[in-house]
Amino acid sequence: MSHIDLKNLSLTIFGESHSPMIGGVITGFPSGFPLPMEAILKDMNRRKPGQNRLSTQRREEDIPRVVSGILDGVTTGAPLCVLIENTNQHSKDYSKLKELPRPSHSDYTAFVKYSGFNDIRGGGHFSGRLTAPIVFLGSLCKQLLKEKGVAVSAHILELDGVRDRSLLEYLPSLAEKSFPAIDDKTGKEMIQRIEAARDNLDSVGGVIECAAFHMPAGLGGPLFEGMEGRLSSLLYGIPAVKGVEFGTGFGFSRQKGSEANDEFYMDNGQIKTYTNHNGGILGGITSGMPVNFKVCIKPTASIYKEQRTVNLKTGKNDKLSIEGRHDPCILVRAVPVIECITAIGMLDYLL
Repeated sequence: MSHIDLKNLSLTIFGESHSPMIGGVITGFPSGFPLPMEAILKDMNRRKPGQNRLSTQRREEDIPRVVSGILDGVTTGAPLCVLIENTNQHSKDYSKLKELPRPSHSDYTAFVKYSGFNDIRGGGHFSGRLTAPIVFLGSLCKQLLKEKGVAVSAHILELDGVRDRSLLEYLPSLAEKSFPAIDDKTGKEMIQRIEAARDNLDSVGGVIECAAFHMPAGLGGPLFEGMEGRLSSLLYGIPAVKGVEFGTGFGFSRQKGSEANDEFYMDNGQIKTYTNHNGGILGGITSGMPVNFKVCIKPTASIYKEQRTVNLKTGKNDKLSIEGRHDPCILVRAVPVIECITAIGMLDYLL
């Protein structure tokens, strides 16, 4: 079980990739909000595996079952718990990983932490499978944000060297697109890169850009109360996230102050900035500009090429060729996950 306490909300995720079911609990969600199941299922379908050759062929229906916090289709204010069944496990595919940990995967570190009793099947509690309840609970938050005038959207900004336009140039939601890229031509190039990696028994990583539009100014705080720190703690809870940068991020290291500063101006009585290099956050507090950040997703660790590893049973060097069903690229299915975990963080500050 993984748990995080925010200011007003708390989030708990439980289960394992091949356990009978997985689930999540959100505490502190307001009462009286009609459950927007149709919108939530759309987000869950965007994350769902087995829909095409760009993802793992593990097929799960991901039908959510809400067991508390809802009465007559409306939130009660009590902890809201959702359960999702696992129905398509191939546990035998992972038997040898008890002794031969996958490079760049949690197999070895979990073995050390849990004295060899960790559930290796499908990655256990470290699996991306655990993002399904995150999407359910985060999509719920996203729909409430929408009622408050806040829109959260994400897309694949970069994949294997192919780069899309910035999300700040394209405000509408990308949720209806079959592939989460703004430019369709760029999206086709990205798909080709994923297919090439899959055919070569390999995987690719990339960058997801996300933004929350119309967040009011003044939310957050200095030092450990800052918006960046709170959001980062949620984002790093998503498997395969290895970097987060806000606004220009590491690009600031190549700029002068005159280039990096976001100058202010008045617009119909509102204070705005001509640029948004700081990603809508100054001193840990929202400025009223779009909260904008990028997330680096590493290539899927489970690849079919033979790799060097160690044998935890014999203590000797060994080689590993994996089996099973794995994504050649995590980014496509990770886009709604990033949106939904962001929505949880944004709503926490608005409550």
